[in-house]
Amino acid sequence: MNKKKLSVRLRQHWQLYLMIAPAFLYIAIFHYIPIYGLLGAFENYKPYKGYFGSDWVGLQHFKKFFNTNAFATVVPNTIKLSLYGLIAGFPLPIILAICLNYVPSLRFKKLVQNITYAPHFISLVVLVSILQNFLGANYGLVNNVREAMGMSRELFLSSPKLFPHFYVWSGVWQGVGWGSIIYISALAGVDPSLHESARIDGASILQRIRHIDIPSILPLAVTMLIMNTGHIMSVGFDKVYLMQNSLNLTSSEVISTYVYKQGLGSAQYGYATAVGLFTAIVNLIMLLTVNTISKRLSETSIW
Repeated sequence: MNKKKLSVRLRQHWQLYLMIAPAFLYIAIFHYIPIYGLLGAFENYKPYKGYFGSDWVGLQHFKKFFNTNAFATVVPNTIKLSLYGLIAGFPLPIILAICLNYVPSLRFKKLVQNITYAPHFISLVVLVSILQNFLGANYGLVNNVREAMGMSRELFLSSPKLFPHFYVWSGVWQGVGWGSIIYISALAGVDPSLHESARIDGASILQRIRHIDIPSILPLAVTMLIMNTGHIMSVGFDKVYLMQNSLNLTSSEVISTYVYKQGLGSAQYGYATAVGLFTAIVNLIMLLTVNTISKRLSETSIW
């Protein structure tokens, strides 16, 4: 497109370009301009020297991370929590959406939607507080009941073995309803004549789900799965840090909390940037790999 045609389009549709300008500026300012900060991953970065004045160290930070004992802890912990969360949390919104799609009572359907959507709007601080109120060692409801029944109190939230379960399933409880919205919308777009024809032919609900609903939402589900695998190394910082303590550290220390402690806690800015860059590269490789496999097997991809 030449400059003349571009100027004509800008004059004709300036309102649309004005509406998209804030989103464009946001992405440019907060996602593209800070990219030069990746230089810190290859430097012994000092804030008073800046990125262009700090000493260049090449791949030293990456080698340090690969050789440290933390690498054998934070990377497996991150992958374990991500895969556990993906396996537990990915199919449940689909199942909930399909079940709600066959609920005959509109009032009951709205009630279930409101109940399952509500936890999404609870802040992570409140969510962790709820876990502590139920499972806390000193005042938790579960331990109070155990003590009343003559049993000893347990350190549920301090157990390294139980931490992944509490982290993942509390997240599933919080997000399953909200995650089902997109699938409910997709199911609403299915041609009703397909279900009508299936009912006339004597198809059961399970057969209709298998042959109509699942094929209809499968491309969307594959796309969501691809996008989720692109975050396999990016376990959220906030919730893990709030649930973390000295006793469960062997299973709760993940890359995001490690980067925070090394970067802001120990002022090793270059090293923390290198670890973060390593995470981003692995996520990109995973995204490209899964997208390529999906495109070859199902002809569904995000590009």
